[in-house]
Amino acid sequence: MLELRGLIDAIWGLISGLLSGLGFSPNLISLIGYAIIAAVLFGVVALIVLFLVWWERKVSAHMQDRLGPMRVGWHGVIQTIADALKLLQKEDITPKAIDFPIHFWAPVITFVAAFMVYVTVPFGKGLIVSDLSVGILYIIAITTFTVIGLLMAGWGSNNKYSLLGGFRSAAQVISYEVPLTLALLGVIMIAQTLSLGAIVTQQDTIFKWYVWRQPLGFAIFWIAATAECNRTPFDLPEADSELVAGFVTEYSGMKFAMFFLAEFVNMFTASVIAVTLFFGGWMSPFGPDFGPSWLWFLGKTLFFVFVLMWFRWTYPRLRVDQLMGFAWKVLLPLAFLNILLTGIGIYIFD
Repeated sequence: MLELRGLIDAIWGLISGLLSGLGFSPNLISLIGYAIIAAVLFGVVALIVLFLVWWERKVSAHMQDRLGPMRVGWHGVIQTIADALKLLQKEDITPKAIDFPIHFWAPVITFVAAFMVYVTVPFGKGLIVSDLSVGILYIIAITTFTVIGLLMAGWGSNNKYSLLGGFRSAAQVISYEVPLTLALLGVIMIAQTLSLGAIVTQQDTIFKWYVWRQPLGFAIFWIAATAECNRTPFDLPEADSELVAGFVTEYSGMKFAMFFLAEFVNMFTASVIAVTLFFGGWMSPFGPDFGPSWLWFLGKTLFFVFVLMWFRWTYPRLRVDQLMGFAWKVLLPLAFLNILLTGIGIYIFD
């Protein structure tokens, strides 16, 4: 049976051969190839987000002893598609007092930053766009651009609730980015590489998963990643009871949909990083060749997405002072302690 990666290579070989025969230059063929990859990747991510929106509705409904969407399709499976079509047709309302360029580009930057992460994500054995030698550094750098988009949305909307939501988001993301990055240093110290593909190949059995050697690092990462995604109990930037809708108050239609899409993409991204760095990535718990690699990767990732949904419908929202104090007074010292313990462990046992 032909592997998925081999099938992709074979199809691209046919396409590039056809384009070459039509007189296209090698540089143009490469550009077309990257455009096709980006389109396919966007399609995959969009389908995943549509599923996650429907899934969160069903998970939250069953946790509250109700059914959730049931009318549009089997168990409401087409409800999210119907909502997406509705958002595409809605009027794009722009208040007069906004700073138009900043207000316009804010959702674009936020979504592009969330989407660009998947350039270096290994979805399965050989299923990666580019296995960068600095993959972890790239992900940390590119996700930080989300803060710029949220600040632009708050400032450009010329609305006090939006501005306060943007400031809250910037303070929250910057605060929790520090312990999150330090938590990843433990894995880097053990793996001696920044390449996501290389880190996954080192975890070829369940006993080699880095979560066993980095339990504190994983706990710090997961808490900080939940805050980075603006998920409950860390959803202060969008606190409906305080800020109406935070930085998205003055957005409607497709621009609002882009913020909504980026939120679910970021939630999936946090789960992807957790699986890749701590739980063996595409590797099966029973060995590297036990079943389709992409299926193991997707199954593990969806489990962690479910945990994030579970958090949302279980914990109450923190106060702002509790949110900031927890990052600087609890997570940051624990992150430094984890690095110290990891260094001692490497010195003694490796």
